[in-house]
Amino acid sequence: MLFDTHCHLDDPRLYKELDSVLARAAEAGVRRITTIGCATDIESVSSAVELARQHPDRITATVGVHPHDAKHLTPELRDAVHEAGKDATVVAIGETGLDFHYSHSPRLAQEAAFRAQIAIAKELKKPLVIHTRSAPTDTLRILREESAKEVGGIIHCFSEDQAFAAAALDLGFVSSFSGIVTFKKAVEVRDAARQQPADSLLIETDAPYLAPIPKRGKLNEPAYVTHTAACIAELRDEEPEALAEQTYRNALRVFGISE
Repeated sequence: MLFDTHCHLDDPRLYKELDSVLARAAEAGVRRITTIGCATDIESVSSAVELARQHPDRITATVGVHPHDAKHLTPELRDAVHEAGKDATVVAIGETGLDFHYSHSPRLAQEAAFRAQIAIAKELKKPLVIHTRSAPTDTLRILREESAKEVGGIIHCFSEDQAFAAAALDLGFVSSFSGIVTFKKAVEVRDAARQQPADSLLIETDAPYLAPIPKRGKLNEPAYVTHTAACIAELRDEEPEALAEQTYRNALRVFGISE
């Protein structure tokens, strides 16, 4: 029983064969999936929500504006994200945060969009899904300054070190590990996964990106979260079934889903 806490089912590469993707996920034991909304305009705000509505027992959604697209966050788009966030299928706001590796949007625009979406999450009392790359200090600073601990959430696709994971946890944010943890050279990420408290550990694919070993180089999909789970279980010297159960229950709690 697995929960892929972060993927992008509305990506055309997955959406065009969605029924097959979901069937393979079910066969692999993936019971639930959260598909992430990354809006660039008002029309795209609800793309993830619409998918979740079609599969309410298996898929939940988020709504937000990715830091790459922060420059597009107008007041009107902000209001549309807020309105879509009220939907019953929406379990979190984001992914939002900072990406200073690519800087597809100016840093000031990223920070403004980040703060705006933290405010939305607090208004709606829903957790946040955080994207952070090459911006660990600024990410933690903004989470503190905006009192994001009021809602907490997830550091998605964890790519920092154990010290960052601990600091994030102090702010109410659990860490979600993707296929990166299966890469032998990702020493700090693997160490963080090994040390993360059991009740604060999630797993994800970030599909269609970052396929784990042994699927590296292929188009990623939710079924492949099994490889990430198996790797983390081995790193932590735990039974895969126990880790799957723990991370599943953790995800339900963080997203506020009752079963």
